[in-house]
Amino acid sequence: MSEKEKYVIGLDFGTLSGRAVVIRTSDGAELGTAVMDYPHGVMDSTLTAGDNRTLPPEFALQVPADYLEVLAQIIPAALKDARVEPEEIVGLGVDVTSATVLVTDADGTPLCEKPEFKNNPHAYVKLWKHHGAEEQTRRIVDLAKEMNVGWLERYGGTLSSEMLMPKALETLEKAPEVYEAADQIVNALDWFTWMLTGNLTYAAGDSGYKRMYQDGRYPTEKFLARLNPKFQKVFSQKMSAEVLPLGAKVGTLSERGQKLTGLPAYVAVASGNIDAHVTAPAVQATESGQLTAIMGTSSCYVVSGPEFQPVPGTFGTVDGGLIDGLWGFEAGQTAVGDIYAWFVENCVPAEYYEEAEEQGLSIHDLLTQKAQQQEVGEHGLVALDWHNGNRSILVDSQLSGLMVGQTLATRPEDQYRAIMESTAFGARVIIENFVDHGVEITEFVAAGGLIKNPFLMQMFADVTRLPVSTAESAQAPALGSAIFAACAAGVYESVADAAAHMGKRIKAAYVPDEERAKQYDELFKHYKYLHDLFGRENDMMHDLKRIRAQALKRKGERA
Repeated sequence: MSEKEKYVIGLDFGTLSGRAVVIRTSDGAELGTAVMDYPHGVMDSTLTAGDNRTLPPEFALQVPADYLEVLAQIIPAALKDARVEPEEIVGLGVDVTSATVLVTDADGTPLCEKPEFKNNPHAYVKLWKHHGAEEQTRRIVDLAKEMNVGWLERYGGTLSSEMLMPKALETLEKAPEVYEAADQIVNALDWFTWMLTGNLTYAAGDSGYKRMYQDGRYPTEKFLARLNPKFQKVFSQKMSAEVLPLGAKVGTLSERGQKLTGLPAYVAVASGNIDAHVTAPAVQATESGQLTAIMGTSSCYVVSGPEFQPVPGTFGTVDGGLIDGLWGFEAGQTAVGDIYAWFVENCVPAEYYEEAEEQGLSIHDLLTQKAQQQEVGEHGLVALDWHNGNRSILVDSQLSGLMVGQTLATRPEDQYRAIMESTAFGARVIIENFVDHGVEITEFVAAGGLIKNPFLMQMFADVTRLPVSTAESAQAPALGSAIFAACAAGVYESVADAAAHMGKRIKAAYVPDEERAKQYDELFKHYKYLHDLFGRENDMMHDLKRIRAQALKRKGERA
């Protein structure tokens, strides 16, 4: 291997699959890739890895063994695709959806792999979109407000049930036997680096955003004891490992790591990162005001700023959360592409599929083609994008989707366009909330699967009145993980330096059209009215969720 050419592997473990990309460190060239779906997928209705029991509403679980099976397959496949030898790899980086939480024994073995817990849902991975801890979340927030704790402001004055602490408390209170047996409660990204190196450490960015680690400390034991006396020492006893900064080296590959990956022992493993956050350096969004939008099944919005600003409804604010020396702010939408997928799977008649097949198009492309022929507002609809709850700025998983204006003349393309617009309007609410509270936004840098739709990207530019830059890489999170791997391996001294050489974006690929922007303003006015009416001023959606849960309980009791 020449001194000029070194290679790293970026690993990206998303909601449905894992992918590996082999990257040349000198210029970020992507030489080979491999992708594999998780064998068990997402268990959100049935515990298919156990006794096939019906899961409660709002559950979303995964099988940790699936992650390692995928890991063992995609690294050799990516190397083969790249025509790079294992001995030429110097670093490995990994990102995972977060907070994706699992409970393990002292050696890192997930409790769901033990016979006594195989059929206990709480022993499995709780995926980021697991919302089973809503009641625990409300109690945490209420107590934090009562005790006037300083850290709550860092999370926009509220918390999401997606975060680690509510999920851990849920396990204690719903499955105390699992909680007591757990030696460690870890986010999946830290579990990966543990399994690869044998060293349990925590990533600083993830710890700040998802594990309540602010200013070098966790919530106090006094606070935790008031939530539940048995929860008092959850951090000191079950989460006490060292916290490492962004781009730090966790270690080199252990014997187990070598067997899993097929890579040599000297390969450096970078501290893990959140899939959305790791994308920022991949698209060279390392300066203040550059908002990175990771747009896929859900969307995450991260941006750096020079100083802390209290922003209500944010998902987290962390010093050095994205780039050292800057404050990182996070917000997001719990469903974007997931809503589009739900619509085509449940609401589109067969003749549309037949037409798409005749034209050689996907059903999404056909609906987009029909929708983009309309004038703004032609469909007469406005929708809310809350089919999986609202992450920002309301932080309420019990909210639900809505569409107003339907008539007997409403067509699928009308509804599809209204749903697309609702997700753009949701992004605008988030952006305006940032700006209103002192966080500058100068550029919208988009990555993820949805950037393949030019009509949607232009819509986001028009609705937000921001230039939309796009990732050049189809695997931006994996590229971002590779950038951190290059830092851990000592190829670059800083993330910003590595991003300048390895990251890439198409600047201002879409620019706002002011005429359309004004037309969207009229629809946005009604979106914002519905947003406040159903998100702040009445409990109708909450009550419907309650009625549904009671009906399902009655149904289960009769079964």
